[in-house]
Parts: sequence; C-alpha cells; structure tokens
Amino acid sequence: MTVRSLKSPEDLVDAGLIDESRLESVRRVTERYAVAVTPAMAGLIDGNDASDPIGLQFLPSEAELLQTPEERADPISDEAHSPVPGIVHRYPDRVLLKAVHVCPVYCRFCFRREMVGPQGNGTMGADELSTALAYIRDHEEIWEVILTGGDPLVLSPRRLTAIMEGLKAIAHVKIVRFHTRVPVVDPGHIETQLIEALKSSGKTTYIALHANHPRELTQEARAACARLIDAGIAMVSQSVLLKGINDAPDILADLMRAFVETRVKPYYLHHPDLAPGTSHFRMNIEDGQRIIAAMRGYISGLCQPTYVLDIPGGHGKAVIGQNAAAKQPEGCYSISDFNGNDHIYPPSAE
Repeated sequence: MTVRSLKSPEDLVDAGLIDESRLESVRRVTERYAVAVTPAMAGLIDGNDASDPIGLQFLPSEAELLQTPEERADPISDEAHSPVPGIVHRYPDRVLLKAVHVCPVYCRFCFRREMVGPQGNGTMGADELSTALAYIRDHEEIWEVILTGGDPLVLSPRRLTAIMEGLKAIAHVKIVRFHTRVPVVDPGHIETQLIEALKSSGKTTYIALHANHPRELTQEARAACARLIDAGIAMVSQSVLLKGINDAPDILADLMRAFVETRVKPYYLHHPDLAPGTSHFRMNIEDGQRIIAAMRGYISGLCQPTYVLDIPGGHGKAVIGQNAAAKQPEGCYSISDFNGNDHIYPPSAE
C-alpha cells in the first residue's frame, strides 16, 4: 500500500506527530504556510520529542506566526532580478530557472515560503518556459542554468525532458544544476526514467542536495544518490545552519562526513535568510563562525563547506566564515589555527 504524504494538521495529529491539543493553533500556521511531510521524513520523526531535529524542520510551529521587523517576503530579492517570469539573473554567468513552485516537503525555514506551495506561484506553463528559454538563448554570457523553485525533481520525466531538450539547443549553456531535496525526502522517486530525463540535455549536470541533519542521509537516501552518481551526475550539498537542529560542531561534522561518504561534495552552508516567521531558527553570525572554526582541523578538507550569507536586498552571497588571517602593522599576518591559537606569518628568522 502506498503511504501518502501528510498535508494537513489533521494528518499530523492522526500520525502522532503533533498533539491534538495543538490542532487549532497549528491550523492557523498552515493557513498561511504550506505543509507537506513525506513518508520517508515522517518515519524519522519522534513525535514525542519536541526538539527532534527532523520534526523541527518539517512540522509547523506556532513560532512561525511571529514576524520580526527585519524579515521580508522576498528576503534575497528574487523578484528584483527577474527579467521574465521564472528567471532570476543575479550573477552574470548563471541564472535560476524556477520551473515549479511545489515541493515534496515544505521546510519551516524556507526563504521562498511566500512563493511555494499549493497557493504559491504554480508551475511554469509552456508559454512561460518558451519565454524563459528565449531569454537564456539571447544572453550568451549565461554559462550555467540552475533549476530550482520549488523542487524541480517533482516534475515528471516528460516535463524535465522538455526543459533539458530546450537547454540542449543553447550552445553557450554548458552546465545544468538542480537544487533538490528529493533524494533524501522521497528516495524511491529517483528512478531510471527520471535519471534519463536529467541527462537528456547532454550537458554536464550537477545536483545540489539539500539536507541539514545526518539522520536524513538514510540508507535509502544514500542509495538514491548512488543511482544518480553512478549514472554520471555529479552531486554537491547545500545545508542551512539552523538553531536547535545542527548548530553544534559534532552534528555538523557528522552531516558533512555523511555527505562525503555518499560521494556528495560539501558545498554551501547557508546562514538562514530573513524569511517571515523564521527567527526561531536563526543564530547570530558570530556563533556560526565559532561552529565553523571548531570544525576546522578536526574533519577532512573534503568535508568543509563554505559558510555563506545571501545579503538581503539581492546583493548576492558573501563568504562569512571566520577570517583566519589578520594583517599586522609590521606588514606580517596573524594566523589563527584550528585550536584558536595565533601565529605570525612569515615567522621571525631563527
């Protein structure tokens, strides 16, 4: 029997993931922000543990109804950089192609939470896709197209093939990248037809896999990644540094090691964006830098992600990992090692 995703407060109560006493308050949250929990994720959640790191990511919380003054509906200003529907052109050599605004799960910290879901911006129609592809074709500086949304891997193989065939005809596009949670949250969806669709452009294809806690990298998820990688699709990771979920060096180290064991190269660790109702997930940058510094030297270089912040207002990503080199008045540098000790470079002559 196929187990369906949980998409309502009543579903969550029936599954034992939230207490019935919270039904009305949780309903107020879900009236504003979409909810969906796949069977794979529901099976990982301990409904008796309010601090369960998987549950915190996917189960709606009354804290989401609190909006702070600095939060905004479009925290990284996608719309300001959208020349045609479905395209975000923020950096010269790459664009986002937002073909769909539906996800298999809805993260409670999502920076596009005002745009995704059943009441969101929907799926790109044929005319919009044609316009988006024409924009890409007309801008020869575009080297990479990044399919995001929503989650592009919820599209059928037929729809994905149509997009990839459109990109195949654009010679200056060399790289196609997909941002997705599907291999983790619905690993059985990674089947032969889908993989063939992902490869149908004939271009170098990457998948950026979003996961935030080592428990998400189940054996089923690792097997789904193996199917993609063995088919010639390279994989990198994306994670968000989240209070109460992975804001400890040992948890983050275990996550990055799990990626590397799965042949997924750690790529970005994002500082949470200023999306509405997400302040309970955010820590300050200094705490994030301390966590990154605590990992440095204790895990392999293969496991080191780049800690980044998307600057509000659409100004792009900035690397915000702790700067280990500080120039001194004498022209030399003070370098911090992974134990927090400082050293002068170049060292004095002996």
